[in-house]
Amino acid sequence: MIKDTKIAVLIDGDNIPAKYISEMMEEIAKYGTPTIKRIYGDWTKPYLAKWKTILLENAITPIQQYGYTTGKNATDSAMIIDAMDILYSEKVNGFCLVSSDSDFTKLATRLREAGLVVYGMGEKKTPNPFIVACDKFIYLEILKKDSEKLTDGTKKTKQNLYNITPKVIQLLKHSVQDAADDDGWAFLGDVGSLIIKKQPNFDSRNFGFEKLTPLFKSLDQFELEQRDQTNGRFKLIFVKNKS
Repeated sequence: MIKDTKIAVLIDGDNIPAKYISEMMEEIAKYGTPTIKRIYGDWTKPYLAKWKTILLENAITPIQQYGYTTGKNATDSAMIIDAMDILYSEKVNGFCLVSSDSDFTKLATRLREAGLVVYGMGEKKTPNPFIVACDKFIYLEILKKDSEKLTDGTKKTKQNLYNITPKVIQLLKHSVQDAADDDGWAFLGDVGSLIIKKQPNFDSRNFGFEKLTPLFKSLDQFELEQRDQTNGRFKLIFVKNKS
């Protein structure tokens, strides 16, 4: 992750509820600086009323887009056109596309082909093609502050979006194996990056853990080891598959 990444945040107001705004903007700040923030929709429609009250608080620019024809999503088209204009302006080096709509799959692919990082955000209902087209995809449900907090690092919340299935275990084990040295140990940071490349919507919070380390600690299939850095300032976490 590049700390000084300039990110264009484009929000599909047609299918993203306003209730996620605070958590969403806090999450985006982890990946860079949102220098462009726009939300698209037909602001004459009453269903967008809740957005109107919070746009100024978050410095998000509303973009008016009328629905010219029945059955066509004009908001999607406006968002895609703006994204391409921003791409060619070379003012940002990353995008955050906030939508649960698969219509943005091709856009995400095109932006990544241009060398820009693409973060996706949407609800759990988001179709898989859009998810895998992004570098990383975050489910908005896990960002809600009123979700049950962890009581310690090894316990899962009751509000998990997913269980830790055998398929998830296999993903973790294969990623550790792929990143491991000759002794079978892998730096956990490298493992996490590899997992995201394989499955962009993977997030330890989906399973009730704030970080990847406690997730691995909770599973009997792995060994963890702390090692001192050369300068001694931080501990490095390494993980190994148990035989």
